[in-house]
Amino acid sequence: MPAETTFRLRRVWLQIHLWLGIGLAVLLVPVSLSGAALVWHDHLDALTSPGRYAATAGEPLPPSQLVQRAAAVLEPGFQPVAVRMPESAGWPATVTAREGRRGEGGRPRFLTVYLDPPSGRVLDVSEFRNSLIGFLHRFHENLTIPEWSGRAIVGWSGVAMLILSLTGIYLWWPRNVGFLRGLRWARGPTLPLNLHHLFGFWISLPLAAVSATGIYLGFPQQGRDLLSQVAPMTPPQRGGFAAPLMQRTELTIDHAVETATGARLAAVFVPTQQSGAWRVQLREGQSEHLTTVMVEDRSGNARRVESLSGDRVALWIRWIHEGSHSGVVWQALVFLCGILPTLFTVTGLLIWLRKRKAKRTLEPKIGTVPQVEAAA
Repeated sequence: MPAETTFRLRRVWLQIHLWLGIGLAVLLVPVSLSGAALVWHDHLDALTSPGRYAATAGEPLPPSQLVQRAAAVLEPGFQPVAVRMPESAGWPATVTAREGRRGEGGRPRFLTVYLDPPSGRVLDVSEFRNSLIGFLHRFHENLTIPEWSGRAIVGWSGVAMLILSLTGIYLWWPRNVGFLRGLRWARGPTLPLNLHHLFGFWISLPLAAVSATGIYLGFPQQGRDLLSQVAPMTPPQRGGFAAPLMQRTELTIDHAVETATGARLAAVFVPTQQSGAWRVQLREGQSEHLTTVMVEDRSGNARRVESLSGDRVALWIRWIHEGSHSGVVWQALVFLCGILPTLFTVTGLLIWLRKRKAKRTLEPKIGTVPQVEAAA
């Protein structure tokens, strides 16, 4: 490629990189920081609300007893919809309850009751949306803007971050020197420039991966439609979180769990009118992988739900973005992907301001050249 064409192309990508970074900093920085905080959301919740995690070790009570203890402290009109057992010793069990009637906005309220698994002692009752972790989730997912507009904005911010990551690699790539020389610290005369180059290169690929998966999560329906074209996916459950529950069930929650058991219980969900079945999630050994078993309430028949390839890919996309189920190394990288955009914004702004100052200083000198030549 001719040198002049390369220079012009580099200048175009530089302008895109510059104005995306500066123009969207007010959006990208808080979204990234909230994502960084959510990498270890359970531990952050335990740090800010230690009382709800003051659980003791021991054999957990049956789900029915946990539901009974939770129901005693619930507000009138709330129905238990799910029981989640502790992931490891020393963590609480939770019972999620949903408001029986929808509010004015059509969205039911949810309460979470935290319980000590061996004793059933109530540790705390919290409305997730109003908690710190709930706020961080809502802000990171949709900027707390109702409906789908906020999620779309976050999705487009993921597009911008992906472009910044890829253009950053192109602009970092050293010209007229070897690749290894580009890894050196002293790429420029100032600290901001060297920080921008060094950290930008090492985090660029993980940041691109987190951004790309964020785009999928920001446009869930479009992403699902696209993914289902290349890999089979299970049809989404009708009604979602707002699906009406069965008012009377033939099986008890303990009976449903016993029918499905075969591994350590992770969670059990009350049947809805559409499904007519208890959804039991089992955890095999120490693995974080969950197996789902549907237990028909009327017949008591149990069937294991085999996840399709598209479902597994969608799950991997979420795990990659969240840093979950991926080990501490990837979690740390995802955390840095949330922290470093703030550094890039500050250093990028300082680099831009320095160049503008240098350009203003140079312009008067350039302007005097023709006058000197004319006088000569």
